[in-house]
Amino acid sequence: MKHLFSFLLLMGGTHYIQSQVAATKTDSIPKDSTSIQAKRNELQTVEIVGRSSKKYQSDYSFAATKTATLNKDIPQSISTVTKELIADKGAFYLADAVKMASGVIPASYYNQYTIRGISQNEEGQIINGMRTRQYYFLQPITTNIERVEVIKGPSSATFSSVDPGGSINLVTKKPLAFDHKEITLNVGSFSTMRAALDFTGPLNQSKTLLYRINGAYQDAKSFRDLVRNKSFLISPSFSYIPNEKTAINTELIISDMTGILDRGQPIFGAVAGVTNLKQTPISLNLGAPSDFFKSKEMILTTNFAHKFNSKIGFNATYMKQTWTEDLQEHRTTNAFAVDMNNQPVTSLAMMQVVQRQQYWDIDNLSAYFNFDLKTGPLRHKLLTGYDLSSWNKTKGGGQNAARGYLLNDGSVASSFVPANAANYQTVTVDGVVLPKPNVSYFNLNNPTYTITSINDYTLNVRTALPVALTTTNAIYVQDQIQWEKFTFLLGLRNEWFKDITNYESNNELTVKKSALLPRIGITYAVNDQINVYTTYLEGYQPQSNTVTLMPQTGSLPAGSLFEPLESDLKEVGFKGTFFNNSVSFNAAVYEINQRNILMNANDPVNPDLLVTRGAERSRGFECDIAGYITADWQINASYSYIDAEITNDRNISLIGARKQNTPKNSANLWTRYNFNADSGLKDLGVGVGMQYQSSKVPWFTRDFTLPDFTTFDAAVYYKPNKSNMQIALNAGNLFNKTYWLGAQNYLRLFPGAPRNFSLTVTYKF
Repeated sequence: MKHLFSFLLLMGGTHYIQSQVAATKTDSIPKDSTSIQAKRNELQTVEIVGRSSKKYQSDYSFAATKTATLNKDIPQSISTVTKELIADKGAFYLADAVKMASGVIPASYYNQYTIRGISQNEEGQIINGMRTRQYYFLQPITTNIERVEVIKGPSSATFSSVDPGGSINLVTKKPLAFDHKEITLNVGSFSTMRAALDFTGPLNQSKTLLYRINGAYQDAKSFRDLVRNKSFLISPSFSYIPNEKTAINTELIISDMTGILDRGQPIFGAVAGVTNLKQTPISLNLGAPSDFFKSKEMILTTNFAHKFNSKIGFNATYMKQTWTEDLQEHRTTNAFAVDMNNQPVTSLAMMQVVQRQQYWDIDNLSAYFNFDLKTGPLRHKLLTGYDLSSWNKTKGGGQNAARGYLLNDGSVASSFVPANAANYQTVTVDGVVLPKPNVSYFNLNNPTYTITSINDYTLNVRTALPVALTTTNAIYVQDQIQWEKFTFLLGLRNEWFKDITNYESNNELTVKKSALLPRIGITYAVNDQINVYTTYLEGYQPQSNTVTLMPQTGSLPAGSLFEPLESDLKEVGFKGTFFNNSVSFNAAVYEINQRNILMNANDPVNPDLLVTRGAERSRGFECDIAGYITADWQINASYSYIDAEITNDRNISLIGARKQNTPKNSANLWTRYNFNADSGLKDLGVGVGMQYQSSKVPWFTRDFTLPDFTTFDAAVYYKPNKSNMQIALNAGNLFNKTYWLGAQNYLRLFPGAPRNFSLTVTYKF
C-alpha cells in the first residue's frame, strides 16, 4: 500500500487519494478540486489509477498537453462529459453523451459529428490520447468510459492528423485502490435489454496490483424499421505500482457489434422548393431483412511511467488494434427512379446492393521525457518525445456492388440513356413504365421488405480493396512556462507522413509529405478562481488512401490527387471555478479556417467520385457550466453560437452559403436534484434535461431546411437511505417531438427518436 501512496504523491496524485477516501465515506460534494488546486503543478503525468469522484465535471486533462494539467490552465477549450453524467442521463451510446458538449452536433446515426461547424473527416476515435480506426457506422457504447473529452480546434500538434473542429478523446476507466463492484440491468423502449458490470479493487494485500473489469451486452431494436443492434464489450485493466517511481497499466478492449447500417429516412422530392418532411413516417428505412453490419475489434494498450527523480520522468504508451468490418446492405444511390423519358419519378428510390469486407492492423507508439526545470523566475514543464502511428489495410478486403439497369442481352448498364431506350428491359410500377433496375426500386408509396439473397442480383462492380499502409512519424517539443500570473504553452511538432498504396506488391505507389506544426497559448491567472487565455493552433491532415472515403481502385495514391487538409484556430477564452471549486465555467470566442476539404460529389452515376472544396470558415461563441450548485443539486449545461460558411468553392453560388448540418444556435441542459434527508422525499431524486437546435441545411441538397427543435428529457431516481441499490426511470423526448438530427438529401434524413422510456437497476457492493 505504501508504494501506491508514494507513487501517487510523487506523481502528484494527492487528489486521487483524498477523493477516494472521501468517496468511501459520503456522497456529498467531492473535494478533489481543492486538492488539485493545492497541487496544481504536481499532478501525475500518466493516468494509471482511476478517478472516483462523483460529479459532472473533470478538473484536469492528460491528453490535451500530454501532461496532467488542470483544464483551467490549458489555453484551449475542453468540454468534458463524465461517467456520472453519462449514467444519470442513461447515455448508453457515445452520441447521447457527447451532444452535451458545447458545439458538438450529431449529424446522422453514424459516429459522425460536426464540431464548431466543422464536419469530421477521419474515421476513428481517440482513446486515451491514442488514435484508432473504427466505429464510423455503429455507435460505440459507453460502458467502459470514464469521461469523454472534446478538445476543441485542430489539435494536430498533439494528436497528429485530426479534425479541425475538434477531437473526441475517450478516457477509459482505470483500476481503483479500493474494492468496488457494480452491476446494472436495463430494459426500455424498442425491445431494449442491457446488462453491464464494473468490478475494481486491489489484487494483493500491499495494493501494488490493481484491477478493473468492465463488461456490457445489449440486444435492442429501434423505432426505425428493420434496425436491430447487438453489442458485446469486455474490458479488463490492470495497474502495477511496484514502487514509488514506476507504474504500469495494461488494458484490453474486446468489442463485437452486429447491427444494421441505417442510412436514414427517405422522403419525396420537393415541388417548387416546398418539402414536407412528414410525407413518409420517420420509421421508414430503405433496407432489407437480409442486411447486416458486423464490426469486431481488439485493442491492447500498455502505459509505462517512470520517475528518475523529482525533476525527470519518462512515459511510453503502445497500442495495438485489430479491426474487421463485414457489411451487406441495400441502400439508395441518392437518386430517384426515372421514366423512359428520363424524368424523375419521386415516389421510387433507385437502389443498390453493397457488400464489403475489410481488415485492419493499427499500431501506435507515444514516448516522451518530461522535465520540471527552473530558469531564474521561470518554471518549466518541458516535454520532448516521439510518436508513431501506423494504419495497415491488410489483404483480403473487397467491395462488391449491384446497381444500374438491366439490358435486353442480360448485361448491366451503369446509367439510363433515353436515346437507347429500346435496349433496356422495362418494368411497370403504379402504371408508369420505367427502365428495369438491377436492384428493384423502393416504392415510397408502398414500402415492402422482402427477404433477398445476393444471388438475386448481377454484381456488376467488383473491387479488391488494395493493401495500403499509412504511417506518421513525429518528433515534438513542448514547454509550459510559468512566470508570475502567466503560463505560456509553446509547442512545435514535425511530422513525416507516408502513404503506400498496393503495399508490398510490384506496383507500390508511395506518397510522402511533411509538416511543421506550431502551438502557441497564453494563460493569465486573474485570481485563484479565474483564468483568461488566448491560443493559436494549426492543423494538417493528409488525404490518406487508407480512409474509406478515398477511391478504392488503387490505381493512384490518394495523396497525389488531393492536397492535404490544412486549418488554423484563433481563440480567446475565459475559465473559472466557483462556489469553493464545486462549479466550473468555460467560455470561448474562436475562428477556424480550413482549406482543401475533400468530400463526396454526390453523383448517382459515379458514387465514388470525390471533389475538393476550396475553403470554409467557422466563427462562434460557446460556453459550458458543470458542477454542484448545492450538495444535492448538480448541473451540466452548454450553449453554442456558430457562424460557419463556405468561403471558396468550385460552385460559385455556394460561396458565402451556410455550412451543412450546422445549427447557428444550440443548447443542452441536464440537472439532477436529490431530496435531502430531512425531506419526506428523502430517498428520491429527479433529473430534467433539454436540448435545442436551430435550423440546419442538409449536406448535399439545399432545397429544403431541417426545422429547429426543442426536446425535453426527465428521470426519477429511487435510492433508499444506506442502500446499495438505485432504480432509475428515464424518459427521452418527453413530449414526443418530431425532429431531425441531420440530413444528406431527400433520400437520407436522420429523424430523432420519439418518446421513449428506460428502467435501470444498479446494485453496488
